[in-house]
Amino acid sequence: MLKQFLPNEHVKSILDISPAELKSRGIKGIITDLDNTLVEWDRPTATPHLIKWFDEMKKHNILVTIVSNNNEERVKAFSDPLQIPFIFRARKPMMPAFHRAISQMGIKKEEAVVIGDQLLTDVLGGNRSGFHTILVVPVAQTDGFWTKFNRFAERRILNWFRKKGMLQWED
Repeated sequence: MLKQFLPNEHVKSILDISPAELKSRGIKGIITDLDNTLVEWDRPTATPHLIKWFDEMKKHNILVTIVSNNNEERVKAFSDPLQIPFIFRARKPMMPAFHRAISQMGIKKEEAVVIGDQLLTDVLGGNRSGFHTILVVPVAQTDGFWTKFNRFAERRILNWFRKKGMLQWED
């Protein structure tokens, strides 16, 4: 049961994910979370480094769709200036938003990765849907009200994975 929460890989930052590496594995699309994955949960716009990362993905023909549990206003305000498609109120870890994202991108499940900072939403939803999942260290040390509850459970799961030698992780 806990293996549903185990990401296929983990990185310190989304910026550590290179388009060349993704392309070499046949990846054509990224489904990414927004808050604390791309930017801090309370930052309204992308950083210059993140804009460059998006540009690199685009240059390598890797599609990106933001899939967020947040409301339309938040996700649209972040995504529209970057011209990145998005799905809001995704209800992760429920599976429909993940399938909708690959359908909109016109790619197969095997050609996509799911990237996020939360085990209980991004990784669980991506794994249940059959995607390759990548866990990132949260961008901010603070969280929104509801995410604080998830973090408590995540720490326990991450500690269990650490003890079993299944995951090395930095808080």
